[in-house]
Amino acid sequence: MTISTDLLRLKLAESLAAPAPVLTRRDVRLPAIPGKAFAVIGVRRGGKTSFLAQCRADRLAKGSPSEAQLFLTLEDERLAGLAAADLDWMLDEHARQFPGLAASGRMTLYLDEAQLVPGWEGLVRRLMDRAGVELFVSGSSAKLLSREVATSLRGRAMEVLVHPFNFREVLRHTGAEPARPYERLNPAERAALDQRLRRYLTEGGFPEAQGADARDRAALLTGYVDVVVLRDVIERHAVSNPLALRWIERQLLANPGGAFSIKKHYDALRSQGVPVGKDTLHAYLAYLQDAFLVRTIAMDSASERQRMVNPRKAYPVDTALIALFERSGRTQQGRALETAVLLELERRGFDVSYVRTQDGFEVDFLAQRAGEAPRLVQVCLESERDETWARELRALEVGAAGRPDATAWLVTLDATPPTRPLPDRITWEPAARWLLEEV
Repeated sequence: MTISTDLLRLKLAESLAAPAPVLTRRDVRLPAIPGKAFAVIGVRRGGKTSFLAQCRADRLAKGSPSEAQLFLTLEDERLAGLAAADLDWMLDEHARQFPGLAASGRMTLYLDEAQLVPGWEGLVRRLMDRAGVELFVSGSSAKLLSREVATSLRGRAMEVLVHPFNFREVLRHTGAEPARPYERLNPAERAALDQRLRRYLTEGGFPEAQGADARDRAALLTGYVDVVVLRDVIERHAVSNPLALRWIERQLLANPGGAFSIKKHYDALRSQGVPVGKDTLHAYLAYLQDAFLVRTIAMDSASERQRMVNPRKAYPVDTALIALFERSGRTQQGRALETAVLLELERRGFDVSYVRTQDGFEVDFLAQRAGEAPRLVQVCLESERDETWARELRALEVGAAGRPDATAWLVTLDATPPTRPLPDRITWEPAARWLLEEV
């Protein structure tokens, strides 16, 4: 034992007595696989702890007694040096206070920031072998990245991805979530939704940033990025060339949807006198992805070599991060919408890639989910008032012709329906409806 039993009893009592907080409900799906722990993963400050609290509140609302819903927040300065034996003792003490609870099949244990306890993996695996214990585990630190919480359990856990708020969750958070389906809203309500969507593309979905003015939001999000890069990348991986890492970070976050070529960035850095190897740049990109700061997608191809040699497309984990690094002064609404669509596809459980046809056309996303037809999704700003419309529509038409089993969607920020007929198999959707209602 490294922590006094009195302190452990106090922590246990506080955890049992904690009321369910009032939180904005998240639309996060839990896998329905029995016998697995839930590893809640995602970017720092994206809402993982709040989602655990939501799961606890759901079970309390269904009649589970509070003693059967044990929520242990392990990021507590009083618990510095906590060992697996201490945590095991606390759970044994809980069992002594409430005998027979676990055997009843009603026990749920939430371990928030589990990685702070050395040896937590073995303890969790032992708990999973006990009948009647449901387990949630989350964590994110320089010691154990969020995704590694799941891999540390060696196939005993299912990943539950929590991104910052999506569009519907932001509306819910501000009390503006539509009470009716989109097609039943009147023109004024739809116009208000369109304005809120444009605001969402600028302000993003980090919970703490909601309602903040532009200056405070920029300072808050800059702090988030700095912590992720410093703690989850530089400190964790002992990065020896932080200048090159920061350069790549800025390039990726400022150019959402842009093709990311390691060779191109290698040449650019070398031309500026920054010594760095290509393998190092590959590693830095992987670190930023593992920390959930950046999301990347590969070109769709049956050939693994083609997927490897063609550039990946990179996106930030939240649309509000774009403005922090964009220095040209250009509006980035189109790229922000593309980012929002990618993140929504990830939330909905799709594997996402992009399509490049033999004619050189490009479709933004090919989304595939087990047991369903693939979906081609093309994103653009206007409904038909500029050359971009014709180019994007042509790319989608060619992409759909090459994939007869796929459905094809054209998603535009402009909510005005096209006046010209669309090619067969292509369905138009206003972005507000597409983001609110899965179709």
